[in-house]
Amino acid sequence: MTQLSSIKDLGTAVRAARKAMHLRQAEAASLCNVGARFLSDLENGKDTVRLGTALKVITGLGLALSIGAKQPSWKRNG
Repeated sequence: MTQLSSIKDLGTAVRAARKAMHLRQAEAASLCNVGARFLSDLENGKDTVRLGTALKVITGLGLALSIGAKQPSWKRNG
């Protein structure tokens, strides 16, 4: 599982999944029912991408996104 701390991290994970599937951006965008421009913006970590559309890409590429409480730094060290 990949720890995400930014939209850039999410874009990197999406790009890696797409490339592992040997898909071009246009092919993946079509598969996920989104525009190729949106997919490019997502993969490049553009801050203004829509969450709902990003979730379509995540689902369309067979990925899962989880959320949970982050452990406070004071608990990690001791």
